[in-house]
Amino acid sequence: MNFKKCHQLLTSRCTLILERRGISISKNFNNKSPLAGIRVLDLTRIVAGPYCTMILGDYGAEVLKIEKPGTGDESRHWGPPFLPNTNDSVYFLSVNRNKKSVCIDLKRGRDIIHELAKKSDVFIENYVPGKLKKMGLGYEDIRSIAPQIIYCSLTGYGYTGPYSDRPGYDVIAASMGGLMHITGPKNGAPCKVGVAMTDLATGLYAHGAIMAALLQRGQTGKGQWIQCDLFSTQVATLINVGSNYLNAGKEAKRWGSEHESIVPYEAFQTADGFMTVGTGSDPQFISLVTRMGMSELAADPKFRDNTSRVENREELLNILRDEFKTKTSEEWSAVFAGSPFPYGQINSIGQVFDDPHVRDINLVKEMEHSKMGRVKVVGPPVKLSYGTNEVRSSPPALGEHTEEVLRNVLGYSKEEIQIKIDKRIIQ
Repeated sequence: MNFKKCHQLLTSRCTLILERRGISISKNFNNKSPLAGIRVLDLTRIVAGPYCTMILGDYGAEVLKIEKPGTGDESRHWGPPFLPNTNDSVYFLSVNRNKKSVCIDLKRGRDIIHELAKKSDVFIENYVPGKLKKMGLGYEDIRSIAPQIIYCSLTGYGYTGPYSDRPGYDVIAASMGGLMHITGPKNGAPCKVGVAMTDLATGLYAHGAIMAALLQRGQTGKGQWIQCDLFSTQVATLINVGSNYLNAGKEAKRWGSEHESIVPYEAFQTADGFMTVGTGSDPQFISLVTRMGMSELAADPKFRDNTSRVENREELLNILRDEFKTKTSEEWSAVFAGSPFPYGQINSIGQVFDDPHVRDINLVKEMEHSKMGRVKVVGPPVKLSYGTNEVRSSPPALGEHTEEVLRNVLGYSKEEIQIKIDKRIIQ
């Protein structure tokens, strides 16, 4: 038997073994999508979960977004603004590309979820602990029928501890986890970050954990339960601020755009806006003040190194702030061109998407929406040398793929599908 026939036979047998165990695998082994053949059963809503599954979809996973008949994901209604000719918000558009919308009533359609789980690799949900268990959709329920499953739960506070039964939102986790305490102007009120960073970080943690669990399953053949929560994520992402307290007993405070341990490192007001500059080393500081025509500052013992500059923060920053106001942001950008220190003007969102670098790297993608026509999304920020990480389909309309999935994945007949539609089990 030649090599080609051996390879085909081995591939066929491996595929059969995996499929018997309920593990989906792509029959197209030339597919460059890293997660081709991986099926994700997505019972998440809002931001953290959908953001996670969108990333998995970008890498080629088939994501079945299970939504409540009639209303769907709550974020579909978080507007205005809404997509023209639809009831969907543009908020929903931002985290739901590369997915198929399947509308199933979880209580009355539990058996359908079970059937889909048997043919899926990942089951991800973000309900309050215990809610899905009451419906027969908890981890133990799903594992008993689909032992290969990677089951991922995203919650507000986890499954243990005094807060475990509380619902969780990004801004609450940011409040209790310290982020809002350190965000905002000096001596001012606490502020939330402009986007849901705790949600996004939790989605990223979950995405990484799912990838790791899939790799481990490839070695052991075993599924497992992953638990991620907003509160733990927020505390974990305090990084140096948390370390300062744990190891030096130093309580944090709000610094505005300044940095507690590096000077200068802040947003300086210019003649027409703001310019952010950071000098993380002494050579960078020397370059900054030299380009600004203030090289005498580098020779001043009060500013000779970063420790000295932190100690004499206000004196130095007042000098630099006055000077930055003498030129526009564009003029300072010309002065700093080619410099060894990082700098950049603070852009409006319109300026961000008009930026020549954003246009050149083709970060914004256009696609065809089933109801709206052409829509735009910010594409994946990660590039692979061999594999693909790309926008393949637009965010789905509510229930757009219900019949397709039940027919192609579960083998339902047209009559069976219609019966469940009539009973309002699916939409």
